[in-house]
Amino acid sequence: MILTLMFVILFVLLVTGAPVAVALGLSSLFFISLSGMPNVVVLHNMVNGINSFPLIAVPFFILAGHLMNTSGITNKIFAFARATVGWMHGGLGHVNVGASVVFAGMSGAAVADAGGLGNIEIRAMRDAGYDTDFSVGITAASSTIGPIIPPSLPLVVYGVIANASIGQLFAAGLVPGFIMAASLMIMVAIISRMRGYPRDDRFMFGVFLRSFGDAILPLFTPIIIVGGILSGAFTPTEAAIAAVVYSMFLGVFVYRTLDTRRILRVSMETVETTASIMVIVAASAIFGWILTANQVAQKFAGTLLTLTDNPSAILLIIMLIVLIVGCFMETIAAITILTPVLLPVAVSVGIDPVHFGIILILNLMIGLLTPPVGLVLYVLSRVAEVPFERCVIATAPFLVPLLAVLLLLTFVPALSMWLPTALYR
Repeated sequence: MILTLMFVILFVLLVTGAPVAVALGLSSLFFISLSGMPNVVVLHNMVNGINSFPLIAVPFFILAGHLMNTSGITNKIFAFARATVGWMHGGLGHVNVGASVVFAGMSGAAVADAGGLGNIEIRAMRDAGYDTDFSVGITAASSTIGPIIPPSLPLVVYGVIANASIGQLFAAGLVPGFIMAASLMIMVAIISRMRGYPRDDRFMFGVFLRSFGDAILPLFTPIIIVGGILSGAFTPTEAAIAAVVYSMFLGVFVYRTLDTRRILRVSMETVETTASIMVIVAASAIFGWILTANQVAQKFAGTLLTLTDNPSAILLIIMLIVLIVGCFMETIAAITILTPVLLPVAVSVGIDPVHFGIILILNLMIGLLTPPVGLVLYVLSRVAEVPFERCVIATAPFLVPLLAVLLLLTFVPALSMWLPTALYR
């Protein structure tokens, strides 16, 4: 009865607009108080929840993304992508996807991609005569690649909560990320031919070499991060620190676009973002402890298994639940709430935690493109200066390839598991 009331309070608080951390904390405190346990249990579990070495990577990856946006690295990435794939039909649409793939290896956050590259991409596509709706739609869809290709903030948080190897999660995201990019480029090609969008320009090897020369140092960032992790040279946490050091080196000494004022500004932005994530993780730790102590996951698994014992059917039900939750909840909050409940169910039917992590994050990324809580859509609405409702309609066609990839990865685990299996197992 008390557990049911806890969920009711959580739901009411979320619906009324309370911050996720407050909703989790108050509902958990209600349960502990009525259960007769000392309130210090709340603080104890919250502190233990964030006392995790891998979580140190979170502020450093956030800071690295902010530094790259501020130092003008995004412009060089866009120019390189334009010289590489701009010659195709609907060239700037392909450039949009290509730039997101490169930036994904640097920031690991969809909102950072939309906010950093989005302004450059949408402005360039408008100037070239592309419809605003098409420009906004592909920019929103391509930003979801960021948290799948390593490094990835959501995968770090999931790895901590699920007690899964972050190195394996990063390795598992590489192939799915490129599959997402390919599917979006196919969609761009189809729409471009239907609407008669031109090639951006013919391929010129000299332009390609110049853009590659300008972008070569930023392009080393994903090589340093991903290569270092996969080779075992350093941990994901150390990779995040390396990314910050390298970004600072480029911004301060190479391009000289970072000064003390800008560094202080991005540092404060990083502190604010990190604090909000850590408070959610801390509040979810006590919530997750209550769920574990009361065997909620086991009971939920038992309920699902009474409906069907088919692993594919159970996985579809889980994905539907995540897709619905992702429409209403921010990614980190959804990960912290759903993982303790859904992961044991997935494991009970033979789903690898690493594979589950990839499809969970991709599912939640799709939620970033759907109302009412589509953070990427809100960012692009401000960047493109178009109504939120128009952003929703513009993005809808690109949900088709993303959902197709989600289904493909869900039912063909080898696509995400062969690389971590080869490297770590």
